[in-house]
Amino acid sequence: MAYEIVLAPEAIEDLERLSARWRTTIREALQAHLQHQPGLESRSRIKRLRDFRRPQYRLRVDEIRIFYDIREQTVEVLAVVPKSQAAAWLEEAGEKE
Repeated sequence: MAYEIVLAPEAIEDLERLSARWRTTIREALQAHLQHQPGLESRSRIKRLRDFRRPQYRLRVDEIRIFYDIREQTVEVLAVVPKSQAAAWLEEAGEKE
């Protein structure tokens, strides 16, 4: 069964700041990696974040990091940030356990 992918308002704003090429790449990656098995960890693409209640996961797409949560059959994309800003975003917006 396919997961529904929902973008938080902040993630939509993040996407709008990116170039059209990046927006297309990100949308394709969301469909390819999060629609069917969003919790399937891999060495280079999907990582479950330890010590965080929210976000639960990170998807790597080249130099972009996508942070998201999984709830039942819904994937909620919380943020789309460049790699250089990922640690700062986690420190500010992440909820530690």
